[in-house]
Amino acid sequence: MSDPNHHSDDEFNNDEDEDNNDVFIDDSDIIHEVASDDELLPDAPDDNPDGPGGSPGPDGGGGGGSGYDDDSVHTFTGHEGELYTVACSPTDEALVATGAGDDVGFLWRILNGEWASQLNGHKDSVSSLGFSHDGTFLASGSFDGTVKIWDASGNLKGTLDGPEGGVEWLRWHPRGNVLIAGFDESSSVWMWNSNLDFLMSFNGHAGSVTCGDFTPDGRTICTGSDDATLRIWNPKSGESIHVVRGHPYHTEGITCLAINSTSTIALTGSVDGSVHIVNITTGRVVSTLPSHSSSIECVGFAPSGSWAAIGGMDKMTIWDVEHSLARSICEHEYGVTCSTWLGTSYVATGSNDGAVRLWDSRSGECVRTFRGHSESIQSLSLSANQEYLVSASLDHTARVFDVKGVC
Repeated sequence: MSDPNHHSDDEFNNDEDEDNNDVFIDDSDIIHEVASDDELLPDAPDDNPDGPGGSPGPDGGGGGGSGYDDDSVHTFTGHEGELYTVACSPTDEALVATGAGDDVGFLWRILNGEWASQLNGHKDSVSSLGFSHDGTFLASGSFDGTVKIWDASGNLKGTLDGPEGGVEWLRWHPRGNVLIAGFDESSSVWMWNSNLDFLMSFNGHAGSVTCGDFTPDGRTICTGSDDATLRIWNPKSGESIHVVRGHPYHTEGITCLAINSTSTIALTGSVDGSVHIVNITTGRVVSTLPSHSSSIECVGFAPSGSWAAIGGMDKMTIWDVEHSLARSICEHEYGVTCSTWLGTSYVATGSNDGAVRLWDSRSGECVRTFRGHSESIQSLSLSANQEYLVSASLDHTARVFDVKGVC
């Protein structure tokens, strides 16, 4: 059998003969010169984008490169892990914070390719973020069980240690620099101030506390738990004022809650697909909304407080809370993972298909679909000037969508 890699001397001699017969073009062969326009020539792909924000495009945004239709005006590509949370500053219209599975947070600015600050120090995924009411402080919660407090420039003020388990959620007082947080392996809620002082814990739930918030007037705290109960607390004394449980309330763990603008009612959703409205003053269930076919993922009141959006893995329902009537049903094939109201009439939703959709709450119609993400949306936040919607996705990016004129 002959060796396929073996070449005879004749083969090499023939190659040399062929080389000797090659024809080369020199200057004497030029017939006419044509001036080229460099702007018409395609750019070579940039395999090394500058910094965590990616290679700035013409609008100042980071490079996308997802291979999908992209409706975003800015893409932040600084993270090396899945994004879980995003928060826009309530006072600085361009400042955004993001947290991810790479154990870091970033402060960056909309339409600016340069990131502002990298928030280092957590030892596990950054699961939750929140700015204080005046935008002075940012709190970052992590699965490492700690909450870190930063100033708006990204300088670390200190670290707050929780009871046990990862931080599941955190919320600032609506008027003061006081913070509460819930943990995935603890049945208590802890409260601190921005001076890093531990103030008190709220004890009474029989399971992990999955959601919670201050009422807008700051006088009360509401928390929901895996134990299928809602507790209403006095934040000064730590006393549990009301415990809501049993028929006609949820039969399985509470996943989310929202409080209306007048601090009078709480809306809660559950793993069992049910939604209930509770009078915060009396602790009584005042209305039960028809159940969804799967877990409720997010609930939220419109700014007026008279309507509410309820999102699940099957659909989103817009409810007239005052009359306990369904105003519209927004069919959502891939499920609603998160939502936020844009003004009084429109709701933005994030989905498992990576799309961000805008819905007219009055008609139930999807008026705009924003594409660009390639994986599930985990969190949405509206800029302080209400002109930009920012999304965080498992595809390792945050994207900015222009919603001017909607709010």
